[in-house]
Amino acid sequence: MSVTVHPSAVVSPKAEISDGVKIGPFCCVADDVRIGEGTELVAFVSVHDHVTIGKDCKICEHTAIGGDPQDHGFKGETSYVKIGGNTLIRENVTINRATGEGNATTVGNGCFIMEGVHFAHNVQVGDSVTVANKVGLSGFVQVGSHTVFGGMAGVHQFVRIGEYCMIGGLYRLSKDVPHYTLASGEPLRLTGLNKVGLQRGGFTPETVKEVYRFYRWLYRKDARFSDNLSEAISRKDEYIPEIRKVIEFYEGTKRGVTFWGK
Repeated sequence: MSVTVHPSAVVSPKAEISDGVKIGPFCCVADDVRIGEGTELVAFVSVHDHVTIGKDCKICEHTAIGGDPQDHGFKGETSYVKIGGNTLIRENVTINRATGEGNATTVGNGCFIMEGVHFAHNVQVGDSVTVANKVGLSGFVQVGSHTVFGGMAGVHQFVRIGEYCMIGGLYRLSKDVPHYTLASGEPLRLTGLNKVGLQRGGFTPETVKEVYRFYRWLYRKDARFSDNLSEAISRKDEYIPEIRKVIEFYEGTKRGVTFWGK
């Protein structure tokens, strides 16, 4: 295997480029960059300093990775972008470095990031996440693995989104979205479980039913939500692992959690 670099590309001799990497026309690769085996930069891709890209990724035209964070608090400190393997990044995507010395903006393995997406500073994205066109994740947003975003969704800074969620297109997210749910509407509401995603993820029908029953109990109208949550927390060890994970998500919220239904 060998590295293929188009004559018009500008690649620093200090960059660590693994075997099988292809760097296409008019790409720019800075000094402190590591690119894993088999990854391709198609054309016009800019990879700035302090970026690590995993194996077998494909990064398409006019994408910029590792630019300075768009944050008034950034003072030029060394921070990073880290992208896992087997991730596809389409055209015009921007992924900024983190704010804070030694911090990183991270993207997991096996993600599909479509055209025009923006990941701001300190964003943390799990594995196998699909992000449709023009989605924007603001600073410090956290996204769990196997979650899917519809196009043009916008996420407020510090919001957390759980695993196996599906977020409707065009909506704004200003509060946390817990694991396994569908979310859409204005204002945003939980509209059910992501049953298709859970089935594809290997969750048993019994587990899906248990999780659904828990959410319906948690948001039932004949009792206050805060009382229900307190009871769930006190009984957390009695639940199956998937429900315990949901309860722990609620315990960790800082912005509040999106509510169920109307």
